[in-house]
Amino acid sequence: MLNQIEMKKSGQRIERGRQPRRARSRGFGRRATRGEPSQQQALPFDGKRRTRRGGKRRGAGRKPRGARAGVAHRPRPRIGRRTPVHVTVKLVSAVGSARRFKLVPALRTAFFGGKQKDGFRLCQFSIQRDHMHVVCEADSNEALARGIQGWEIRVARRVNRRLGRKGQVFADRFHAVPVRSPRQLRNTLCYVLNNARRHGEPLDHEWNGMDPFSSLWHFDGWSHDDWRRGLDPPRDGPCVAPPQSWLLKQGWLRWGRIRPDEVPRAAGSRAVTREEWLGEPA
Repeated sequence: MLNQIEMKKSGQRIERGRQPRRARSRGFGRRATRGEPSQQQALPFDGKRRTRRGGKRRGAGRKPRGARAGVAHRPRPRIGRRTPVHVTVKLVSAVGSARRFKLVPALRTAFFGGKQKDGFRLCQFSIQRDHMHVVCEADSNEALARGIQGWEIRVARRVNRRLGRKGQVFADRFHAVPVRSPRQLRNTLCYVLNNARRHGEPLDHEWNGMDPFSSLWHFDGWSHDDWRRGLDPPRDGPCVAPPQSWLLKQGWLRWGRIRPDEVPRAAGSRAVTREEWLGEPA
């Protein structure tokens, strides 16, 4: 019987599966000869394959924490009973500026309906172009989360209905800072109620130089009330809840009342951090 080599020389057909071991290929491309290093051959991909995920391409990989980074998903500080909390929420750019009078009725209705829930009270607020500040009280972390989430749902529904749009309104999870001392709370209230002055927003003389996109009318801690002359109170009543904690009712007054024209400290020659201004521990 002829062996396979003699069959190959004689031109006879070799059956499939009986190929000599030395001639078999164990990788992509041709088999390297003895003494020659093997090389990986390029795989042909069409244009559609290049647009899919994976592979080397521009913009691939994990993105660095930068301008798009939001509130870090860390455990929130423990909140006890009747704890004042400074909450900041950011809006998506698709909503546009929230400081529009066409949104005031919708926002007032949302604030009125979500100002109080079990263990949660929304006490003061200010509305800026792309974010909102809220001073609230909460009896626990769970009460704070339920209260803010319910309030956000009301705001999102009302704003979308008024603008005739659908989709997300708030860009990220809310940022919460518990307030522990009278000085910190006094600075927080000034920071929130006069936040428009900090951002350099134009304040119309029709409102006596005050910010109409805030709860200033329902705040009784001003150094004087001359700015109320000629202005009528809201017809539908306050859209904030009365505080229950000692800090928010009278404790912060130890550091003095807030002037209507007081501007929260801005960055000077040395940038002042938010924690330093609010009196938070380092």
